[in-house]
Amino acid sequence: MKLLGNLPDPFLAEIAGQPEAIRRAADAVAAQAPSLARLRDESASRTPVFTGMGSSYFACYAPVTALAEAGILAPQIDSAEVLHFRRAALGPGSLLVVVSQSGESAEAVRLLRLVREAGSPDGAGRPFVVSVTNGLGSSVAGAADLALDTKAGEEHGPSTMTFAGALVVLAALGRVLSGADVDRAVGWVGEQAARAATAAEALLGDAAARAAEYRSWLGARGTLATLGRGAARAAAEMGALALKEAARFPAESLEAAQFRHGPLELAGPELAAAVIATEPATRALDEGLAGELVEAGAAVLLCTPEGGAPGGALSVAVGDVDPSLAPAVAVIPLQLLAWSLALERGREPGAFTIASKVTTRE
Repeated sequence: MKLLGNLPDPFLAEIAGQPEAIRRAADAVAAQAPSLARLRDESASRTPVFTGMGSSYFACYAPVTALAEAGILAPQIDSAEVLHFRRAALGPGSLLVVVSQSGESAEAVRLLRLVREAGSPDGAGRPFVVSVTNGLGSSVAGAADLALDTKAGEEHGPSTMTFAGALVVLAALGRVLSGADVDRAVGWVGEQAARAATAAEALLGDAAARAAEYRSWLGARGTLATLGRGAARAAAEMGALALKEAARFPAESLEAAQFRHGPLELAGPELAAAVIATEPATRALDEGLAGELVEAGAAVLLCTPEGGAPGGALSVAVGDVDPSLAPAVAVIPLQLLAWSLALERGREPGAFTIASKVTTRE
């Protein structure tokens, strides 16, 4: 928490704790190299399927995008859909990656119980299950054939450190599933995590002033869309989730191309749009959309590696970070905006009053 000195509340402390969480996760990846080697062996003849709920599900956008770019199509399906409608499609040829930061989410816990009951005691007839959780003492980790720990640490508010840590471990997992040597995958993740942590620190160095800048950018607008493609969808979804959870602000996340298919009619002075343009393949398209929204009178925040933006938009420099880890940095402006809005509305930032940190019932 050294970034901000005397922090006024736990939620801001957890936002500020993300750079160190990224570094802890990278250290955890290195310590779990034997588990990654087993993952490589078990994945040889299996199709990876990624599942989770909420922030855990959103983190999966990064590895499934990286795998697809490596020629491996890995379905991403939320755990409730798998549990009730798609479980029969899983079999011994599946590698089920279950991401659950708490390891106690109702859907994931029940899903794994039913998956294990469907197979024999030696695991035959069912998927090989890999869990990615914060700590290894949870129900999900205990039910997995191979459990990976993000080492995110204790967290009480909306997902911040746990999301960042999950992205790091999932980046390593994705590299191994794509065929990379384990030692090289571990080294690559260590390098990229160090870049991401440094970039996150740059955005958190004067967090209160930045939060005020983002709050001024939003103004009195009551409609906020968060837009991204590929791995950047993880940041867009998490930004909208943080605004809803921490500030009760009704933000909506959309895939950037989908925004043109109808929602573009929202463009105008009453709209605020955060565009996460950290995917090289679609950056020009995303910047073009940002420019059109500015011309229509919308308030636009644009996140790019070096911070370039069309005139009239607020630019945020994410830094030279691999797209698979860039969401951990690009989400920070929206987290700080959520914190600022919560304070303005007289709420305790990050405190749950209706939902809970861990969702233990459907």
